[in-house]
Amino acid sequence: MSSAVKKVEPLRFPFQTPDPFLFAVYHNDDYPAGDDQLRAPRRGNGADFDPNSAYRMYHGDRVPGFPQHPHRGFETITATMIGLVDHTDSVGNAGRYGHGDVQWMTAGKGIVHGEMFPLVNADAPNPLRLFQIWLNLPARSKMADPAFVMHWGEDVATAKSADGLTTAIVWAGELLGARGGTPPLESWAADDANDVVVAFMTMKPGATFALPPARVGGDANRSAYFFEGSALRCEGETLRKGVAVELDASVGAELSVPSDASEDAMVLILQGRPIGEPVAQHGPFVMNTRSEIARAFADYESTRFGGWPWDDDAPVFGKKGRFAKVNGVEYYPPSAAAAAAKDER
Repeated sequence: MSSAVKKVEPLRFPFQTPDPFLFAVYHNDDYPAGDDQLRAPRRGNGADFDPNSAYRMYHGDRVPGFPQHPHRGFETITATMIGLVDHTDSVGNAGRYGHGDVQWMTAGKGIVHGEMFPLVNADAPNPLRLFQIWLNLPARSKMADPAFVMHWGEDVATAKSADGLTTAIVWAGELLGARGGTPPLESWAADDANDVVVAFMTMKPGATFALPPARVGGDANRSAYFFEGSALRCEGETLRKGVAVELDASVGAELSVPSDASEDAMVLILQGRPIGEPVAQHGPFVMNTRSEIARAFADYESTRFGGWPWDDDAPVFGKKGRFAKVNGVEYYPPSAAAAAAKDER
């Protein structure tokens, strides 16, 4: 193997991730047409994650998704490709986002939120494809106030390789001169010195892409995940779909797709300087010590992290378009905002 490739192993569910990341999962569901309440026929047992199923309800009843649940001590980056997510939380924030939008939420000292997948198409399928990635917080930020940032798909940075056959969508950090949106203030990614990169690449048959060294060189961890496609090479090594590749971030790595490949290759890149602190995790709580985990459970039991201001454990927003409500103010993606301004004129 090339010195750039440290390890190749089968992808797990969720993906194995390097510090400063905690978790990454790829949702790929072929949901059917929804009924008048945006629902699908019930499947599974209420905790179904079977990757061989056409679609999963996860913890949803008839609307798929994740009804209210708590988090403390880390951040979630939910990066969508296709489909919609309805968000609600204990702070009173809300939103409907998808089709390229990215929601970045700092749980900090504690938040309860719901993420539902409304089936808004009544006469057509409702496919869903997205990543959710958990980024750890350093000890100094684990009890920060919760925060919520929406990056609309129209504003998400993209770049093309020199041969034009690779498209990189940059959700965080910088790649090929394209820069991701501004993270929440307390995020590990908010400090450029941490060189956090989250990027999604689509490589067409015949593509060659030179992943440059990290800005901070070997001080960063870097992994590449080949999760969709028929063939990919990394530094000349032929990879099968469904592998995680740990890379040496101090040197570049060449990725390529054979010209006779039958499908585009899709690759997720996670990179960042490690936080380097102890990790104590129990389900949705990630702290530095077991005593802090016990305190998180006690705090949640006594405060519910602010309570749940919604009438339902799993709210959805009917036929409403994409929007975000943060600190009581609603705002909209550029396309919807421009249309509204035109109507007002």
